[in-house]
Amino acid sequence: MTNRPALPAEIARRRTFAIISHPDAGKTTLTEKFLLYGGAIQMAGQVRAKGEARRTRSDFMQMEKDRGISVSASAMSFDFEKYRFNLVDTPGHSDFSEDTYRTLTAVDAAVMVIDGAKGVESQTRKLFEVCRLRDLPILTFCNKMDRESRDTFDIIDEIQENLAIDVTPASWPIGVGRDFIGCYDLLRDKLELMDRADRNKVADSIQISGLDDPKLAAHVPPHLLEKFLEEIEMARELLPRLDPESVLNGSMTPIWFGSAMNSFGVRELMDGLATYGPEPQVQTAQPRNIAPEETKVTGFVFKVQANMDPKHRDRVAFVRLASGHFERGMKLTHVRSKKQMAITNPVLFLAADRELAEEAWAGDIIGIPNHGQLRIGDTLTEGEAIRVSGIPSFAPELLQTVRAGDPMKAKHLEKALMQFSEEGAAKVFKPTYGSGFIVGVVGALQFEVLASRIELEYGLPVRFEPSQFTSARWVSGSKDAVEKFGAANKQHIATDNDGDTVYLTRLQWDIDRVGRDYPDVTLTATKEMMV
Repeated sequence: MTNRPALPAEIARRRTFAIISHPDAGKTTLTEKFLLYGGAIQMAGQVRAKGEARRTRSDFMQMEKDRGISVSASAMSFDFEKYRFNLVDTPGHSDFSEDTYRTLTAVDAAVMVIDGAKGVESQTRKLFEVCRLRDLPILTFCNKMDRESRDTFDIIDEIQENLAIDVTPASWPIGVGRDFIGCYDLLRDKLELMDRADRNKVADSIQISGLDDPKLAAHVPPHLLEKFLEEIEMARELLPRLDPESVLNGSMTPIWFGSAMNSFGVRELMDGLATYGPEPQVQTAQPRNIAPEETKVTGFVFKVQANMDPKHRDRVAFVRLASGHFERGMKLTHVRSKKQMAITNPVLFLAADRELAEEAWAGDIIGIPNHGQLRIGDTLTEGEAIRVSGIPSFAPELLQTVRAGDPMKAKHLEKALMQFSEEGAAKVFKPTYGSGFIVGVVGALQFEVLASRIELEYGLPVRFEPSQFTSARWVSGSKDAVEKFGAANKQHIATDNDGDTVYLTRLQWDIDRVGRDYPDVTLTATKEMMV
């Protein structure tokens, strides 16, 4: 295969993955069950439950708890058998897709959750495209099989057609909706039966030797058994066999069926991740790529979360380690500023709970509390000037001006906005003409989140008002060309929080006109983070 050395055992046991899906397919519930099986929590929370059961570990913002949606990606690390899982739960809501896109640069695989009744939905398709760009291996979990769901072959066909990927069943459901009694594990010849009475109970598995074992008939009602045997025969004829190599290169996805709410099928999915999921992979960087087995430590920031603990104005940079063995207290070079940072209190996450990380290995995700030195896209190394590339920043699709309720607090507002722009929660533009700021986001719900966070975290009521501009483009070209362009279009020019020049537009016509009248200036809708 390759002539790379084998990974050190500690790194080889790491599995770093994200869970992606359309909102409401059951992503956060699945995350909770993963933690339950990993022994990280005693009782799994549900997004739509009451009382104690409602406290999910991965939704820590007030707004997430109120609305039952995930707004911000959260990371969790836990042990499962001999493996170490680093799981990132991403927002499914398309208004927060930028956070999700960036998170996918920090993982080696993705678990795609599909609702058994709805199949492949729009947001799933978008996120899948991002995985495809990075050739990420994908494992699929078809959830909610205990409710009325579609025919198994229909679901598999839809994934194959919509996402252009080979699908191979790792398990096969027996019965549908009310009749759903469990699954047959095709990889291990086991019959898994679901217990509807206790949702946190691990399913019973019955070892059987092949499909003609008389034990099958003892556990499966005759009308379901007949249909199941017929389907299995068709599946074996029509669908490809599981090929571990094709899974790793992203051209095939194994699919498990189950019900996250009833803790069913989750264990098999975790076994599948451990067996077929990738070890920590090589990270793309400039001027050279970073291999996980290198002894020197490198890591990059893919997310910054401010005020996770509102009592302390803290900021935590989420760092994915790309190589080496990190130990607490190490001095690492911050490549952008060329300064050394002593990392004295790194944290490991269990969502909002955290503990000091004494050590971490390539593939792990650690949090580094800081006061604004670390931004998205920053690389930390043991001295070598390497910069991890490929972390995107997208042009916002909605722009609004923002004003503080109390004009005397304009300075506080500026501080709050800068904090959110460094966190990547919004783009903040300072127009060269006039006062105030223009805030740009990808989805309308983000304005609500920003207003509620500025009020909660800074005690500042603010109001967002419509702006005359509808989109923003970064301006690049030679220094003279950009300056000349800026002088001629003063009303449209602003700077972002990195000080880069931005052209604010009202119509597509503005963009076309620039292309025509200023051939030596380029307008772009994305920029690489923190070059």
